[in-house]
Amino acid sequence: MIFGYNSKQYDQHATVISPYDHGFLYGMGVFETFRTYNGQPFLFERHIARLTDSLKTIGIRWEPQAERLSSEIAALLHVNGFEEAYVRLSVSAGIEPLGLPTQVYTQPNELILVKPLAKASIPETPTKPIQWLATKRLAPETDIRIKSFHYMNAILGKQEMLHYPWAKDAEGIMLTNEGHIAEGLTSNLFMIQNGQLLTPPLDTGILPGITRQFVMELAESLGLDVIEQRFTWDDLLRADEVFITNSVQAIVPIHSAFYLEGNVHAFSTNRPVTSMLQQSYASVVDRGEW
Repeated sequence: MIFGYNSKQYDQHATVISPYDHGFLYGMGVFETFRTYNGQPFLFERHIARLTDSLKTIGIRWEPQAERLSSEIAALLHVNGFEEAYVRLSVSAGIEPLGLPTQVYTQPNELILVKPLAKASIPETPTKPIQWLATKRLAPETDIRIKSFHYMNAILGKQEMLHYPWAKDAEGIMLTNEGHIAEGLTSNLFMIQNGQLLTPPLDTGILPGITRQFVMELAESLGLDVIEQRFTWDDLLRADEVFITNSVQAIVPIHSAFYLEGNVHAFSTNRPVTSMLQQSYASVVDRGEW
């Protein structure tokens, strides 16, 4: 596999990251994950904008150059022989002396990783279950959660999933300390109740997902009421429809929910709102209007 680092290409076995990079030492860095459609990064400008804002928040000076980065991603797809790809764009703080910084970081490093994806068929996205997690979604270290290198909370949730063999293909769902639904390990969560689309608000500590926001905009354009509000696991089980979103899988319908072993709730297989949103999403992708 060939990856990109500071606008150069390297073989996957190359060592290019310094042990003094504060991204490695202290987790000072931010990343974005997204996919391509027809070789083009989907909602790329939105991802770059979030990345830029997040880096500013944690004191890393970085100039966004979307056109250059898009060209580098295209080159990586070509050299790796990928038609479509999952892309992770990371920006680390860069090399600094051992110890906490005394000023804003001004020499960040860029890392672009890609892996192959099959062509997507959004309306036919496979359904999956969700699994309640005891691991709580901790409050973010900034006012709004950013997609930082510090990913231990989600990794601990993923490790908890190993204790639930019945939920092998499920998405783990994290709650707040107060017992409200937060988000999935790698996704945002939505439910439909009485024709309204509900999703947890950002003050539950969730990531302001790019696909989350895009789907909310699609829903409003279709005349749906979109409400950000807190709700519990029991509220979720009463939902008419449930789905999760992320930048790679788009909209994923949820067919059942696991609490603990032997405690399973099945959602209706009739998902008119979810299907409508999937069709609308697919139409945007097909038209290339992003």
